[in-house]
Order: sequence, then C-alpha cells, then structure tokens
Amino acid sequence: MASFTPISAAIGGALIGLSVALLMLLNGRQAGISGILGNFMVFQRGEWRWEIAFLVGLVAAPLLLHLGGYGLPHPVMPASWGVVIIGGLLVGFGTRWSGGCTSGHGVCGIARFSVRSIAATVIFMVTAMIVVYLVRHVWGGAL
Repeated sequence: MASFTPISAAIGGALIGLSVALLMLLNGRQAGISGILGNFMVFQRGEWRWEIAFLVGLVAAPLLLHLGGYGLPHPVMPASWGVVIIGGLLVGFGTRWSGGCTSGHGVCGIARFSVRSIAATVIFMVTAMIVVYLVRHVWGGAL
C-alpha cells in the first residue's frame, strides 16, 4: 500500500477535473475511457483524432513524468493469471452493462448530476468494498 500524499492527490484530482471540463467545453464530449476506447476500436465516428490524442496522453503522461525524474509505481500482480483474466473480463462486462466505466460515471456523470451515473458509481463502490472484504477477510487473500 502506498503512502497517502494529499498534495499530489489534490493536484491530480484538480487536473482530472480541469481536463474533463475542457473536453466537455471544447469538444462536447465526456471523458469516459471505456467509451472513448470502444468508439476508437470500432471506428464508429469520424472523431478519431481527439480519441487518439486522449489515449496516447493516458500512456505518454506517466512516461514523460518518469523521464522527468518521478518514479512510476510497480504494480503488484496476483499470483494467478486466471485471476487477472477473469478480472479483466468482469470489468469489460461491467462497463458494457452499466453503459460506462468509473471515470465516465464517477467523474463526468456525477458532475452533470446524472441520476444513472450516481447510481452506477454507488454500485461500483459498494461492490468494490464487498469484494475487498471477501478477498482479504473471508478467503484470506487466497486469490
């Protein structure tokens, strides 16, 4: 578990809010990552330029920070690839079923006072709390 750094967390949150607001103001689009990636993958609209810029920025920003001397966190992967694959499939299924991901509903939808997004975000959070409790306290971290 990483230590909590409130200054960098506040700056990061403010930058996320600013970028979401600018994307909505300048392009009229929401910054839901699953929607952007999904639309880009199937080439549904002729807006691929900003979608590419958005997706490249998601990868390039931490790499540029790393080159600037900031360390990147080392992810801790579960021992089993099966857990990783099942988790990825469940996330993909959940994003399609709920009509968006945590960034789209939690950041953009709540900011627009969308009842559907507020409900989805509450369900995401409650489900995450239940899963963490089960994995850590009931199953003893066996996964």
